[in-house]
Amino acid sequence: MAQKRKHTSGNNSLEVFPKRSMRDHIQLQETTSFTDSLRPKTLEEFVGQIHLTGPDTLLFDANGKVTTENVVFWGPPGCGKTTMARLLAGCMDTNFKEVSATIASVDEVRSIFKEARNDLQLTGRRTIVFLDEIHRFSRSQQDVFIPFIETGSVQIIGATTENPSFGLNRTLLDLCRVHILERLRDEDIIEVVERAIARIVLPAPKHGDIFAAQPSNSTSQSPADITASTELISPTSPPLTRRVVTTIASLSSGDARTALSLLELVLFSPPTTPEPALLESLHRSVSTSYDRTGDARYDLISVLHKSVRGSQPGAALYWLARMLEAGEDPVYIARRMAVCASEDIGMADRHALPLAMAALRTCQTVGMPGCRAPLAELVTYLAEAPKSTRSYEGYKRAEELAKRDLGLLVPIAMREIPARVMEVIEYGEGYKYHAEYLHPVILRKEGDLSDKLWDEEALRRWEEMANGGRKVV
Repeated sequence: MAQKRKHTSGNNSLEVFPKRSMRDHIQLQETTSFTDSLRPKTLEEFVGQIHLTGPDTLLFDANGKVTTENVVFWGPPGCGKTTMARLLAGCMDTNFKEVSATIASVDEVRSIFKEARNDLQLTGRRTIVFLDEIHRFSRSQQDVFIPFIETGSVQIIGATTENPSFGLNRTLLDLCRVHILERLRDEDIIEVVERAIARIVLPAPKHGDIFAAQPSNSTSQSPADITASTELISPTSPPLTRRVVTTIASLSSGDARTALSLLELVLFSPPTTPEPALLESLHRSVSTSYDRTGDARYDLISVLHKSVRGSQPGAALYWLARMLEAGEDPVYIARRMAVCASEDIGMADRHALPLAMAALRTCQTVGMPGCRAPLAELVTYLAEAPKSTRSYEGYKRAEELAKRDLGLLVPIAMREIPARVMEVIEYGEGYKYHAEYLHPVILRKEGDLSDKLWDEEALRRWEEMANGGRKVV
């Protein structure tokens, strides 16, 4: 295997891999994965997440040193959580242990924590334990970590793709600082691919120059023309063109791991593969990432609901299609739309809720793909319907009032009289039977059972009396 050369710039060392043939690279794959071999070696090589790696950020103190604290990195797949944890640990004089919740038992983690505590007592050297997919540990298993963290025996760096507020118990969250990692931008993905090209194959342009070389009439080209250009980025087999690189960036959806996997597919494709066939292979190799138990599901149903609430039928149909094409259960969507029909349309359109319930029954009995049309009809109808939250807001105010005193007694006159003994203790005493009086006024003499007629004048006088004599407009 080719030897690494180490270049030193200031106080930071940068490992540079010499140019190697594809045969050398294949030998490299025997011991490490393609994507793993291309991880950054220093923080200077780390791409993206400037809000964490830049100067004056929470991960570093005033002297530029990594702060010694327990942290949890929360972000989508392929945004750099594991890489950042390894790089931060490498900046500190500590031991480093890496554990994945997908394969390690809580007993194995406890053993690592005890070993770390012993090392601290014997050598004074701390241990950083990286807990990948930390949310997969149950809350009771997470309780095992707490004594070691509270005493400072270990420092943990957790990584999770799920919201820590739901995946981690409160005590563990209180002991850790949560840092959010954003999905990488297309520009970041292009830089990742560009760096990978520079390390694996023949020389690539300097960073930022991947689109620098343009034809003589490039100033008049549109972005679509530039994207479609077949100018070589690197003379590999098959050739890496700008269209291939931008397609990789687009298909990766901010996931650096996916981008490098697609790059690997390109590099190991037959040398004679034409560009259209290569692009088609890239599109087919990417699967839609959608987890029914993850944050993406709730983000999508939220944006669908908000699009309907905001009277945007086009946007609502788009997000509906996104969920259905990703494999979401249509019944789940229909149930949410039934809630939307009550909360957001309410009394403004009394056909909304029956239509939502009809769509829900259709989804339950017909299923996919037949229920797509009824769901689209429902979403469009709700988005275009007038909106009223009067009943919903009224209930919330009533709920707030009820919670102030849940023990408030029902007035004697309004209580149920299920047995004779209740009459003896005057349950229902003073209640006026509504049907015996002019609707809705109770102004007639007791015993007057003449026909009940609507009396507008009597209603007006009753309203004035109920409002303290103030005239009702």
